[in-house]
Amino acid sequence: MIVDAATLPAGTLLEADLCIAGAGAAGIALALALADSGLDVILLEAGGEHESAAAQDFYAGTVADERLHSPTHRYRQRRFGGSTTIWGGRCMPLDPIDFARRDWIPDSGWPIGPRDLAAWYPPANRLCEAGDFAYTIDEAFGEGAPLRRPLVEGFASDAFRTDTLERFSVPTDFARRWRRPLARAERLRVVLGASAAGLGLGGSGRRLETLDVRGPGGRAFAVRARRYVLAAGGLETPRLLLASPGASGRGVGNAHDVVGRYYMCHLAGTIGTIEIAPGHRAWHGYDVADDGVYCRRRFALTAEAQRRLGTVNFIARLHHPRITDPRHRTGILSLLYLAKSVIPYEYGKRLHGDERAGPAGWLAHVRNVVADAPGTARFLAHWVRHRTLAERKFPSVIVHPRSPRYSLDFHAEQVPLRDSRVTLGSGRDAHGMPRLHVDWRYARQDVETVQRALGRLAADLAASGAGRFDYDPQTVEHEMTRYGAYGGHHIGTARMGTDPRTSVVDADCRLHEVDNLYLAGAAVFPTSSQANPTLTIVALALRLADHLRRTPEDVR
Repeated sequence: MIVDAATLPAGTLLEADLCIAGAGAAGIALALALADSGLDVILLEAGGEHESAAAQDFYAGTVADERLHSPTHRYRQRRFGGSTTIWGGRCMPLDPIDFARRDWIPDSGWPIGPRDLAAWYPPANRLCEAGDFAYTIDEAFGEGAPLRRPLVEGFASDAFRTDTLERFSVPTDFARRWRRPLARAERLRVVLGASAAGLGLGGSGRRLETLDVRGPGGRAFAVRARRYVLAAGGLETPRLLLASPGASGRGVGNAHDVVGRYYMCHLAGTIGTIEIAPGHRAWHGYDVADDGVYCRRRFALTAEAQRRLGTVNFIARLHHPRITDPRHRTGILSLLYLAKSVIPYEYGKRLHGDERAGPAGWLAHVRNVVADAPGTARFLAHWVRHRTLAERKFPSVIVHPRSPRYSLDFHAEQVPLRDSRVTLGSGRDAHGMPRLHVDWRYARQDVETVQRALGRLAADLAASGAGRFDYDPQTVEHEMTRYGAYGGHHIGTARMGTDPRTSVVDADCRLHEVDNLYLAGAAVFPTSSQANPTLTIVALALRLADHLRRTPEDVR
């Protein structure tokens, strides 16, 4: 059943076995997994069916440095389906080394390991509609398949793998795709327009008795359940915890001042020029796996190389030339530059960065569009057929250069920093909730990761005779912070661990301080990996659903 909170009278008390706050990837995955559990489940979603400027305003806050972090209402959606309504669909699991306690990375290490998620990744892949759980060339492609071409012909390295894959979802809007089974589930109620506004603890402070909720117009009601899960995202989850005093008076789960700390995203950028050597070929496009899913290969720094180099995790992809520079002479790239005003913020920012071409450059882009009209027309026809009209959409802009020259697109893990954090700001939203203030920071070790990884890739390309990678090492920090914190990846603000002094939840995602309150989502990740978080968010939600099935009572 799906109902609108506007139909509930003020003062209503809803009761259930389990209340989930947040209907994004984590909340919907959790609700679907428990639909046949025999539990009465309420799934609350603060937004409605569609995007709304008024709803987005609840996400507005402040940031310490606007050059390093986008406005807090960007890259996330307060609506049914959450940010899956705008995500790009990139899926990949964490690597085994991501779970490990790495001596060279402070505050690293998960209280669970790869085996604890192994059973949940394949069904997570299915929920995300990313096909089979097959993330290497050998797993995803049959023997002798014509698309088993090398990333860079002749490239050899003991530091980088080139056989691992990113797989791409439809991309799946979880609300649209899974609305029908949610609506049909007999013991599940989805309540839209229901914003969690306060955590009402009992006298001991060890149990959450009620969840205070605000509907349209500020209408107040409440939910009483045996257990609760906050699945509101990496920014809203700590906001709700901090805004509710809890037993310590510092926020629920925050007796040791950990909630909101260790805030991570990813570090990404585009740098340099890779020129493929004569007689060698490169492939930077998408392949279609045996199950029909788009896949893409990349340079992936191995676990052994990370240990030797003292880095966090790192991957890189061959990429088209920088769009802002009209010297690429490619019509579609210039058209994208000229069309910046109609491209969604989340994608336009990474396409163009902070560069401006000026009048002469603008005219050069126009000349590119005119001179390369046939190429632009072919690209647009492909885009309409395989992106605009297709159910499974071609994932991104791929432009094959006229000469074998590429830039390098990189994506790196971020070291967890205690002082990188989100806190409550001074303003309040329409429901009276304190707004967020974000102070995102990065470490010198993050810069060194990219520097060392790029240096090793350049050396290995040259040594193998496959090509040449030219870049200015002095620009690495600028390029990796050009876009600031990678938008949409809000990680680590209520981290998982065994020690309540340095973590918020235990290995089952239950708050150390509250017996019947759990968290779902990237907020609980102790480290960020190189991987986009959605697939692991869903896998952890399915693991939590299994725990809730198997443990009808909350005991410690």
